[in-house]
Amino acid sequence: MVTSLPKNLQNQELSWYRELLVVLIRRNLKRRYRGSFLGIYWSLLNPLVMTGLYTAIFGATFAQYYDNSAFNYVLAAFTGLIVINFFSASTAQALSSVVENGGIVNKIRLPLFIFPLSTIGANVFQILMGAFPLLVIITLIISHSVLNAFALLLPMTGLVLVCTGVGMLMSALYVFFRDLSYFYELLTFLLWISSPIFYPVEIVPESVRQFLLFNPILPIIESIRQISLSGDLPDLALIIHSLASGLIVLVIGAIAFSHWRKQFMDLL
Repeated sequence: MVTSLPKNLQNQELSWYRELLVVLIRRNLKRRYRGSFLGIYWSLLNPLVMTGLYTAIFGATFAQYYDNSAFNYVLAAFTGLIVINFFSASTAQALSSVVENGGIVNKIRLPLFIFPLSTIGANVFQILMGAFPLLVIITLIISHSVLNAFALLLPMTGLVLVCTGVGMLMSALYVFFRDLSYFYELLTFLLWISSPIFYPVEIVPESVRQFLLFNPILPIIESIRQISLSGDLPDLALIIHSLASGLIVLVIGAIAFSHWRKQFMDLL
């Protein structure tokens, strides 16, 4: 009985963390969409509008890289925008999550990592209810394969891992540097422009393309496009690359957050 007690306490703690995470995710969603007409479907409107804009400007020029099909360019731009919009929104919201909840932490002892996780979780729910089902439908129509539709979950998991790692890192740094949000807007723009969202990666000069390998979003976009738009079976190399990028970024973010959190209470 004595030996099972620590395990029981650990299970109770994990159960409490899960319940707390669900509560915070619900709170974030209610706060974000209170009084909203479209609710979570606003997240789908942005990539649709931006896809139309990119197609009108670049579609005729870049269609040659997509089998001379403007429709293929539309789908490629749409998938890229889903990824980068999710990354931008979730990490930007996670950045200030610890500081915004500083008043609660000073009154009630809560695990600080739960706040960036809850913002990521709210955005995961949002994309699962909005853009992801449309992406699954596109995949089924083009590939005629249920396997490809399920395989989408793998690079999407890599995307969530990347966002969680970046969110934890940025939320920790924001405690110390409150003007980080302005710098992060610039960093997000650089990541967006260095990702093949509205342009094919083939137009990037070889001397520059090697630096794109450091972009953790790139293999995720390429993997999702390969699964959804190529009509071929999922490329395991791209999937592994996207998951590996996610794990590396997650480990870096988790280590940084854990290392600095002891100093948070003096600054919140």
